[in-house]
Amino acid sequence: MAITDLPLVSMLKSKLHWHQARQKVLAENVANANTPGFKPMDLKEPGLAAALGGTLPLERTSPLHIGFGDASGAVEAAKAARFETRPSGNAVSLEDEMLKVASNQSDYQLATSLYQKSLSMLRTAVGGRGI
Repeated sequence: MAITDLPLVSMLKSKLHWHQARQKVLAENVANANTPGFKPMDLKEPGLAAALGGTLPLERTSPLHIGFGDASGAVEAAKAARFETRPSGNAVSLEDEMLKVASNQSDYQLATSLYQKSLSMLRTAVGGRGI
């Protein structure tokens, strides 16, 4: 049994992958802030069962959309009420997206720190040197 097969480490690893995929989706929202008719997207946070090894299928909002290669989590249209929709139909609020990016980044850093500390404790427990 590898250290990364333990439930806690596996959950943290899944969380890190989810934050990476979410960062990509949020960056696409910001990049398309001036695209007519663009609706912002976000990722559903995986539940505990999915983090323990279950898989999440991709959800497509249109059969014409290209699927994500390694993204974990399903993409959904942002459900928050949009107060500003431009005449072009674009509903991206740069302020909202930047807040989500900052929150995602701090959550990613927290998960990274927990992952490193968990591995360090496990190494110490099996007789290796902790960091």
